[in-house]
Amino acid sequence: MRDYRSRYGSGMATAEQGTRPTEVSMEEIVALCKRRGFVFPSSEIYGGLGSTYDYGHYGVLLKNNVKAEWWRAMLQDRDDIVAIDTAILQHPRVWEASGHLEGFTDPLVQCLGKCKRRWREDHLREAVEAEGGDPNAELRCPECGGELSEPRQFNLMFETHIGPVAGEGSEVYLRPETAQGIFINFKNVLGFEITPGNFIFRTREFEQMEMEFFVPPAEAEKWHRLWMEERERWYTGLGIRPDHLRVRAHGAEELSHYSSATSDVEYLFPIGWSELEGIANRGDFDLTQHTKFSGEKLEYFDQQTKERYVPHVIEPAAGADRAMLAFLVDSYEVEEVEGRQRTVLRLHPRLAPVKVAVLPLVSKEGMPEKARAIFQDLRRKLPAEFDEGGSIGKRYRRQDEIGTPWGVTVDHQTMDDDTVTLRDRDSLEQTRVPIEGLGDELAARLEQPWRSPKLS
Repeated sequence: MRDYRSRYGSGMATAEQGTRPTEVSMEEIVALCKRRGFVFPSSEIYGGLGSTYDYGHYGVLLKNNVKAEWWRAMLQDRDDIVAIDTAILQHPRVWEASGHLEGFTDPLVQCLGKCKRRWREDHLREAVEAEGGDPNAELRCPECGGELSEPRQFNLMFETHIGPVAGEGSEVYLRPETAQGIFINFKNVLGFEITPGNFIFRTREFEQMEMEFFVPPAEAEKWHRLWMEERERWYTGLGIRPDHLRVRAHGAEELSHYSSATSDVEYLFPIGWSELEGIANRGDFDLTQHTKFSGEKLEYFDQQTKERYVPHVIEPAAGADRAMLAFLVDSYEVEEVEGRQRTVLRLHPRLAPVKVAVLPLVSKEGMPEKARAIFQDLRRKLPAEFDEGGSIGKRYRRQDEIGTPWGVTVDHQTMDDDTVTLRDRDSLEQTRVPIEGLGDELAARLEQPWRSPKLS
């Protein structure tokens, strides 16, 4: 029996033939994430649950920073977008109108043997063919070798029930996308005056960062092109290497039922080129469908042109988890410094979970107390960490591994003149700076333009 799990068991994309590998393997990223507390397998003490993960301390901070940068790009840097946070549970008719009840399905076969797992039949046949076998031959379960059922259409939405008793009429679904919550609030949002305007790669639970940009129908193609450029620029602005990014247009057979054009921003992961986010031209499909199913007209009246129309929608939809993984992979580097190996995450300082670590040189002579006082002052201004365990070299290495851009060392000279050593993660340059004004100095550095050393 051939083992196809490596290709289809994880749900991840596979590297394209001839694709040049990246400098880091997914195994190295997984090891770093577990070692330094970024990500853990969920329910690990019970053997884990497939494609579910828990975020540790640094993972929470990094993922929140990724989301904060997305909000910053969408809201703080623009004046034609407003925020909305909609319910996870919505009326079942929403998903009927959107096409998800009918179209959000996959043909799956189920193992009738020991493991009872479900598989995409087309994926299994492709794997057989890739291994030189007959794709039309009888299939067996790749996990346990058991017989497989006939293919059935399975809806990919998670169903639950409202009320204490599960029964007919109580069924609702966890939202499969955030976009519909925006469409059904279109009339409410118009109350704001909008001016013309594998690891954690794929999981059962994921967090989407979506924005629906409403435009006049005649301008949809222009705005679709502009948003593709804008979203690619967001990743490179936060340090992703341009040669590890590409924008790929969907073929006609790939388009979703609501899309007239979609392009993906893709990143060269260790598993190959895979989607980071999609930018779709959804046309007027969603607003028209919700008008049809709800009876409410969802239109916009342009006061200047006196034109009434159903807006078209451009949707940039990014995965917070995938973006975090891309930033981890792209920033990961192993180098030799003075004959010793150093693992470092060269994260953009704005993304780094911890901005500065305060380290007493030794645990005596009043240095820990002095360092802790500096730490207490800095932590009110930016995310900081105090570390006094082990040699100073080992502590620097720990901070390098979690991407901390700056280290402040309290040493013998500090006790004499109230200056500290400020160490830069990327250049390893060390300079003496006064304690007074240190927080302002670090805050200013955080706002300065940054370029990844991997681009040098």
